Amino acid sequence: MHLDPFYPHSLREEELKNKVAADWFGPFDCTRIIGNVDFCVDIPATELALGYESEPALWAEAKAGTKKDIVASFVQLILTIGGEHTADRNLPPHFLGAFDAEKIAFIPYSAVLEVLGKNDFNWTVAPSDHESKEFKELYALVEGTIRREKMLFRFTEDEAELRRFIKSNFKSGRRDISKILINKNNFTHIYRQWRESVMPSINANWDLLKRKYAIYDRDFYLAEMNIDDNGTSDITDDRIATEFYITFDAKSQSPYTVHRKNEDELDIGLSFGFKPGGLDAYSAFWQRYKRPPRKDYWDFIVGRLDLLVPQDVRERKGSFFTPQIWVEKSQQYLAAALGENWQDDHYVWDCCAGTGNLLAGLTNKYNIWASTLDQPDVDVMRDRIRHGANMLESHVFQFDFLNDPFDKLPQGLRDIIGDPDKRKKLVIYINPPYAEAGDIRQRTGTGQNKTDVSVSHLVYDRYVVKIGLAGRELFALFLMRIHDEIPGCVIGQFSKLKHLQAPNFKAFRAAFCGSLEKCFIVPADTFDNVKGRFPIGFFVWRLGDICSREVRNDRESPKNLCELGDLCVRQKQNAFFNETTADVYDRNGEPCGTKTIVAYDDVENIGKWVNSYRHDEGLHLGFMSNGRNDFQNQKLVYFINDRKQLSTPRGWWITLPNLIPMCIFVAVRHSIDATWLNDRDQFLYPNEEWKTDTDFQSDCLVYSLFSDFNAIKSSEGVNHWIPFTEAEVGAKDCFKSHFMSDLLNGKGTQSPNPVNPVNPVEENSAASAPLRLCVKENISPAARAVLDEGRRLWRYYHARPDANPNASYYDIRLHFQGVTTDAHGKSKMNPTSEDATYNKLLANLRAAMKSLAANIEPKVYKYGFLLR
Repeated sequence: MHLDPFYPHSLREEELKNKVAADWFGPFDCTRIIGNVDFCVDIPATELALGYESEPALWAEAKAGTKKDIVASFVQLILTIGGEHTADRNLPPHFLGAFDAEKIAFIPYSAVLEVLGKNDFNWTVAPSDHESKEFKELYALVEGTIRREKMLFRFTEDEAELRRFIKSNFKSGRRDISKILINKNNFTHIYRQWRESVMPSINANWDLLKRKYAIYDRDFYLAEMNIDDNGTSDITDDRIATEFYITFDAKSQSPYTVHRKNEDELDIGLSFGFKPGGLDAYSAFWQRYKRPPRKDYWDFIVGRLDLLVPQDVRERKGSFFTPQIWVEKSQQYLAAALGENWQDDHYVWDCCAGTGNLLAGLTNKYNIWASTLDQPDVDVMRDRIRHGANMLESHVFQFDFLNDPFDKLPQGLRDIIGDPDKRKKLVIYINPPYAEAGDIRQRTGTGQNKTDVSVSHLVYDRYVVKIGLAGRELFALFLMRIHDEIPGCVIGQFSKLKHLQAPNFKAFRAAFCGSLEKCFIVPADTFDNVKGRFPIGFFVWRLGDICSREVRNDRESPKNLCELGDLCVRQKQNAFFNETTADVYDRNGEPCGTKTIVAYDDVENIGKWVNSYRHDEGLHLGFMSNGRNDFQNQKLVYFINDRKQLSTPRGWWITLPNLIPMCIFVAVRHSIDATWLNDRDQFLYPNEEWKTDTDFQSDCLVYSLFSDFNAIKSSEGVNHWIPFTEAEVGAKDCFKSHFMSDLLNGKGTQSPNPVNPVNPVEENSAASAPLRLCVKENISPAARAVLDEGRRLWRYYHARPDANPNASYYDIRLHFQGVTTDAHGKSKMNPTSEDATYNKLLANLRAAMKSLAANIEPKVYKYGFLLR
């Protein structure tokens, strides 16, 4: 059953073409018009490698609506190209294509060269006339080629595969098609995709085949996988260990044939074909993969038929269930770090296995161990084994990794841990829980904090002195016990990035020695029941030969802590984490660059910098809530009138001497959008260069005036943040303060109401050093554009009869947008207004603010507020 169309039925053809161009071919040039070809995609000029002024990648036929005959669309395109001699006047593209609102298909241009070269064909017929004799003749001529060659993707169901195809194949100079190679590390994952995409299209009696011949769906998969370039299966009876097997012939009406091994008459007369549309599903699926696999891979796959069984996993959709896309990716990274044949000579233990989904795809069941806290999960895994899962029941057991001693482990696993050579080949492969004491919410929805989530564990008592606050995180406890009590092993672990970056993990990083071999990061909300916008990573660590051991709990004997005796001494090698570069994948598994991850242990943070400008003396212009030092706490950074408006005031008064640093702080924190990727990045103590950059200071001042995080209200006191004069905005009365407009125009800024200092600034602090304030001449064009748009908004507001002369930016937005109160009595400003003119003025202002933010962003990195 197909999902709903990716694009609405109501989209007209031109709208559909624009949407497809924007959504799928954004990096390419889709503007060129070539004859009557509906849709053209060119390689960007910056990437051309053939010496041409332009290089077409795709010519395509577009059809509004859904369920269009894709072959007919290709025929119409071929008639258009042939009738206009398009390829004679233009360099031909890599691909021809056809799409409607639900799907798109590609064929190599070379597949129709012979047809386009026909001289005895009437090419003058109208391509859109599908009832013409010529159209039907051409349809019959090319149908087989198109169905065989086409690579079909549905926009919704095949989004990740389509993006991968475009990225891999739409390259300058490319004429071959890049396909995924089938190997020993991905054949089980491809099988699971095949079960979803192709198996439902095969017209077979699965129960009969299983009962009478012991033929399973995997045998059809093997037959399809092993076809040669002629479309015929290369499987022979000496390469299959089962009595019956399937061969595949793509040219046959019933391509699947059952054979009996070791008999004179191999063909027993049993064959199967496709259901209607099944050939399309088959062709679309296998166009993505390179067949047949290499002989050594094929031999390995045939030898591991036990892995090709339906999983029938009773998935508990918990917070820590690992999506299959990341399971596959993590095993690729383990192979990259440990070698292609790593599973042959390594042991694997998932010590928080849940129902075992992280182990899916592993091949050597004799080297796989799985333990979990809950006995019901053990029962699930053992039930899966009885239905074909690739594990041994004796290797699946209940074990509380954060409480139980290692002498409760099965003897075979204890032998591995106790042998230094075997221990080097042990991979602790885990996705441990990310729960944090005092932070995580109960799954029951009560909202009560699980304050005992980690502190109740014996491992916590053992390591809390060593790793401090990091001990409140369960995954940190898993890592530290592995580090200290299973030294020399390999760790492959999913987790947040806290252990690499968070300030609370500084002690952890000082205790955890290991070489980070490989890592990648992905959006956290791709995991079930995870809603936050932050990164989750997979990390491959190679620990040293000896471990750090400090016994902190008298209740535990040294034997239970570690069985290595005198070998447990502080590791001397320098293998503490400082910095790494991680591969980044989007939610569909597509690579999207790299990310530098830094520990920040040897640098000062922005909080210390802004604190050096603390100043309470004189006119209080407002109060700044400073929040914490990373992107995830951006919403805690804002301006208000008075510290009394905060339940737990954490911040500084804003006065004339520290106005510029405070505005820089707000602008630096908000000019770069918080994303899932930068969520854990820390803002730092900058270098001194910003002090002489008056343009930067002016940009930050203007940005802070019109930031949505400027919550100054005229109802809470005198508003000193009006950047205009009464005449500029047509105010109906005098403003109570001209502080900001005077400052922007280079006039005096003496405080009319001096106050006694609460915390006098220290004589040697940075705040005591004079700063050159912004003046009119230093305002950049981008900042002037913001002021101009802001002035128009102020003027529109003050034209209203009920306008408050002293209204702040917050007041003006509140006036037009109003508030909504939720069921809990919490009020929130509406995002837009019913006043269309106001909405347009606000949109223009925000567009100018976006340009100003683009001015500020490079200097955020230049002056060291952030590391790239």
